[in-house]
Amino acid sequence: MSSNQPYLTFHDGRRVPQLGLGTWKVTGEDTAPAIQAAVEAGYRAIDTAYIYYNEAEVGQGISRCGVPREDLFVTTKLWNNRHDRDSAKAALQESLDRLQLDYADLYLIHWPVPKESRYLEAWEALIQLHDEGRAKSIGVCNFQLNHLQKLLDKTGVLPVVNQIELHPYFQQTELQAYHTDHGILTEAWSPLGQGQALQDPVIQELAHQLQATPAQIILRWHIQMGRLVIPKSAHADRIRENFNLWNLYLDDAAMARIATLDRPDGRIGPDPELFHLMKG
Repeated sequence: MSSNQPYLTFHDGRRVPQLGLGTWKVTGEDTAPAIQAAVEAGYRAIDTAYIYYNEAEVGQGISRCGVPREDLFVTTKLWNNRHDRDSAKAALQESLDRLQLDYADLYLIHWPVPKESRYLEAWEALIQLHDEGRAKSIGVCNFQLNHLQKLLDKTGVLPVVNQIELHPYFQQTELQAYHTDHGILTEAWSPLGQGQALQDPVIQELAHQLQATPAQIILRWHIQMGRLVIPKSAHADRIRENFNLWNLYLDDAAMARIATLDRPDGRIGPDPELFHLMKG
């Protein structure tokens, strides 16, 4: 197990492991073993969500992993159809019951769903959940500049993190700059571009030069950029491989080469301004 896991600090003063395990599309009997493999490898952060339909299985993995609860950092998320205040608060309790936990280390609004115009009410509910101690830290996913500014203008409370699609082909530099200016950590979902970036000639060349895997090159790029990152896998070998990057270092020239891979059309997932799936 590696002891080199770096931590970052939220603006609320709490620390978070920089590299975590994502569990999107990790379901059923694969889930608990993946959690156990990750913890054995050295991961201490686990990311799930109501809409992943695996919170119960994630909870089983947590209960079996042999690490004290206070040493783990568990994130889950509020789905789009629960943005009203009472429903948002109830949704967290339902998630905690499935996870078999008393609190979430981080609770996130999964999408802003601006078409419904209720994300502000959801944010106010999360502030209350934080005050009650059921969510130790609170944040958002997929929020754009105008959504974040509205939270600040209306509540004076900014999320500790914004979890967004971010990979070499879609780097969101303007949004990241806003995060930096306002003390919000950037967390990358789909950090490998759903595997597409692994085949890029620049990534392949750097992997060959540094005797690393393409995934390790990209994950190390995220780490050196100061982001939180949550690669997902259900395979123990891949989970260990993704974590085994602390002796890897990308010099300025390598970092600059990856920066050039950004594309105007690089988004793979939904556009947050348009995405409004409500079914849960």
